[in-house]
Amino acid sequence: MATLLKNVTNCIWQAFNSLDTDDTGTVVKSKLKVLTANIGILLDLYGVEKGLEHYRSTQTLNFQHYKYYLLREVFLSLPNILSLPVLQGFESNIDETCWLICKKDFISKCQVLPEDCMYKLFRVFCFLSELVVDPERPNRFQVIMDTSEVGLVASQIVTSLGADWDQSGFEELIGNTSGFQFGTFLTLLEKRYLAGVDRAGLVEALNAVTNTFIDDIIKKGVLLKRGYLLPTLREYWFVLKPCQLLYYKNEEEKEQCGSITLDPRCWVDSNLQRIMLHTTERTFELATKDHRSRLQWLSALKLAISYSAGTEGYQRTLLRRRQKRRKAELQEKHRRSSIIHDMDVQLQAEKQARAAMEIQAKELKVASEKHVEELESLLEEETQAKRDEEIVRNLQARVLREEWEKREELERLQEEHILLLEQEREKRKEFEIKQREKENQLLEAQQRLIELEAEKQRLDDELTRAQKKISVSEKAVASITIVDPENTLNIKPQVKVRRTMSFIPSTKERPIHFYK
Repeated sequence: MATLLKNVTNCIWQAFNSLDTDDTGTVVKSKLKVLTANIGILLDLYGVEKGLEHYRSTQTLNFQHYKYYLLREVFLSLPNILSLPVLQGFESNIDETCWLICKKDFISKCQVLPEDCMYKLFRVFCFLSELVVDPERPNRFQVIMDTSEVGLVASQIVTSLGADWDQSGFEELIGNTSGFQFGTFLTLLEKRYLAGVDRAGLVEALNAVTNTFIDDIIKKGVLLKRGYLLPTLREYWFVLKPCQLLYYKNEEEKEQCGSITLDPRCWVDSNLQRIMLHTTERTFELATKDHRSRLQWLSALKLAISYSAGTEGYQRTLLRRRQKRRKAELQEKHRRSSIIHDMDVQLQAEKQARAAMEIQAKELKVASEKHVEELESLLEEETQAKRDEEIVRNLQARVLREEWEKREELERLQEEHILLLEQEREKRKEFEIKQREKENQLLEAQQRLIELEAEKQRLDDELTRAQKKISVSEKAVASITIVDPENTLNIKPQVKVRRTMSFIPSTKERPIHFYK
């Protein structure tokens, strides 16, 4: 949840800065893994520190990279919507963890404030401060509390101790200082406003400051509440927060008797000197001892209900408004100073320009007489030049006419040349077509010749086979003898039987003529 990280960024930076023992602006990952694991345990997230080993290739991280890791791997794992009391509980636990890491840097420097009081001031400082870029080291950050916030905290401490607040003395003390770091803030309070204060008064004053800024208490006081089972008015000590109305047995706030949850669906009105608080569960009847207190509680309850739906709380909303107002004032101051600077630069430039113009005017006055004479001579030269120019223009016009005629002749010749080229292209195309036709005829004749040669070879083969058969037949006939039955003794010579066969083709192929 980005809102929670934004609220605890200042205290995490304090812990990060304490771990940066070499003042390099970076911390080794082994130390950051311990801090990340503790923050994850507080948020009920376990193992979130394991990703640090593979996050970036360096062994150290600066605060910007570490904050981005916390956002992606830790705080975005939380639900997007958390109630204000849950957020404040997480903030308190993370503040305490970061204080345990960085308290060694401040305890040894303070002589008046005990450790528990320093922790309360640490939480108030982180709540009211801003993380800004170090002007001396642009790649580093620092947590600074604005002087107006320092004055607000100091004035509440002083008034809680029963003294009068001297605003003019405070402004004279801080001078042109724009903000304080935590160590300077502690030194200022300790030396200027808390010297000689007993521990009980100191604890009471710091509790009041903590209740206002950290616990986000809008109002405290005595109210009469009508019971649910016993419908009588009983006196309780009430503590009003944006989301809760708590009531205790007495001002010590040790024994809580109950709580009333506030949300945007609640409303409050006044009826017969009573305060009627309407919630989704039931209607509570409250009463005060005087009319002024009733009006104050009515206003405070309406204010708490109006802030019950948000996740920032009453005091943080007021802080954001003050910060926006300071930024707007600073921007307006820069704008005005820029305008004044620009006006001074412009005025100085105008003075210099005026002096230069006066010098130039004197020089021009001296040179004007000479210039008149030169103008007269130049006028005569210009008149002669115009005559010469007219002659030149006439010559140019004639040359242009001749050039134009030549150009027209050239264009005509070019068109004839193009026409001849087109005719030549057409003749060439016709020749190429005829040549392709003759080549096709030649290919067909060659193919026909190959076919005839194949046919001739086939017929030759058949003739050879027929001749062989005739030879075989003749030999068979020669071996046959004819016997006369009447004259068995007269034996006639053998008669050979011949069979004539023609193997010449009956059709005669036409002669083939080749044309080129």
